[in-house]
Amino acid sequence: MALGKLYIGRRIRELRETTKATQSAFADRLGISTSYLNQIENNQRPVSAAVLLALAEKFQIDIGTISSSDGDRLLSALSEALADPVFDAYSPGLQELKLVTQNAPGLAHALIACHQAYRRTSEQLASLDDTLGRTAAFVETTPYEEVRDFFHFVDNYIHELDMAAERLAGELGLPERDAGLALAAHLEARHGVRVIRAEPGEGVLRRYDPASRVLFVNPYSPPPTRTFQMAFQIAALDMAGAVEATARQADFRTPEAADICKIGLRNYFAGALVLPYQPFLAAAKELRHDLDLLAARFGASVEQVAHRLSTLQRPGSKGVPVFFARMDRAGNITKRHSAAKLQFARFGAACPLWNVHQAFETPGRIVRQLAETPDGVRYLSVATEISKGGGGFNALHRRYAIALGCEISYAADFVYADGLDLASRSAFDPIGISCRICSRSNCEQRAVPPLKHRITVDPLSRGVVPYDIQ
Repeated sequence: MALGKLYIGRRIRELRETTKATQSAFADRLGISTSYLNQIENNQRPVSAAVLLALAEKFQIDIGTISSSDGDRLLSALSEALADPVFDAYSPGLQELKLVTQNAPGLAHALIACHQAYRRTSEQLASLDDTLGRTAAFVETTPYEEVRDFFHFVDNYIHELDMAAERLAGELGLPERDAGLALAAHLEARHGVRVIRAEPGEGVLRRYDPASRVLFVNPYSPPPTRTFQMAFQIAALDMAGAVEATARQADFRTPEAADICKIGLRNYFAGALVLPYQPFLAAAKELRHDLDLLAARFGASVEQVAHRLSTLQRPGSKGVPVFFARMDRAGNITKRHSAAKLQFARFGAACPLWNVHQAFETPGRIVRQLAETPDGVRYLSVATEISKGGGGFNALHRRYAIALGCEISYAADFVYADGLDLASRSAFDPIGISCRICSRSNCEQRAVPPLKHRITVDPLSRGVVPYDIQ
């Protein structure tokens, strides 16, 4: 597959600065002139195939993913922001957007942040009549959005925490040992923390009492959930400094966002401890990403396994680039990350033609789909419904659907591709990102018109969709 012209000057410069090399020394290692390296770093010339091979050989750079991930995510977010009608007077082309994201990513992030603030203010004003007295609800969502974007733009991979979790997993003999027993023993041996059952009516997944050094866990939670909560407490005790430093470096706008991020970072460490990187990566390849088999091998839940697959982005040892999302029954995407070209909409609901919606109709089953987005990229998507709860018949059970997938070029690495006709164009369902930015003019499931297109209405004729898209 041809890579095309790659302008990755910022990444090359960051790599050189990480190795503390001068331009002259770095150019010598790559076998190119200093002037050529200077032009590459300033995006005045693309990277040649020979330079890419030298980067792979000398610095263990993954050629297959060097042009994706960061750029795709930022390009998608910026494109969606500029699709807003407020920018009607300005319609940049794809090449212009690429130049901005490649050469001035900080400016792109700032513009996206401004657009988010504009949307929040517009929503408040538009809903003022029925939200008087509830204005704080809008404010409370802002820190979550900020933290979600933080993880999104760091590729959902936190190197220091991931490496520390893998080292500890090795010390504890995971995944060979029972994780629940191993983590409870570690808490007591290193921190003097006892793990006991919470009172049935307490209604918590986890509660830690620092005075008595007791960790209470819900006795009705499934074993993977109880194990994860113990791993979370280990992150809070073992990794306090690293978590604080990472949250501080993110430079959040509010203390609430920093606090939420710390929770997210502890969750990240917990997942990496229960599903340590290299053993989990090897098992994913061996079992061809079979979610149920991976969950059984590591004593984890299917959701924990699917989420962990989306974090396998360690430089030099990456897993298959996948997308992962969790959606509730109202269509709200509550978790999302994509290392593939598919990027989720930041505003609005997900495409109704995406198979994640079907998962609610077939609980307990894996739903498979071959899909194609408007840009012509094809994907394998698998979805399943999950239920969270415990405590008996009268307890509330939360239901979600999760989706996991990859670009079709990686489909052979997934057991879920077996028996599907990957070569037939008609086997692929046309899906979009969300109606507000989807350019398809003939979709019968369209909910709202696309923002950047005009519509016409014929009073003498009516189709399934009550307007034509120009």
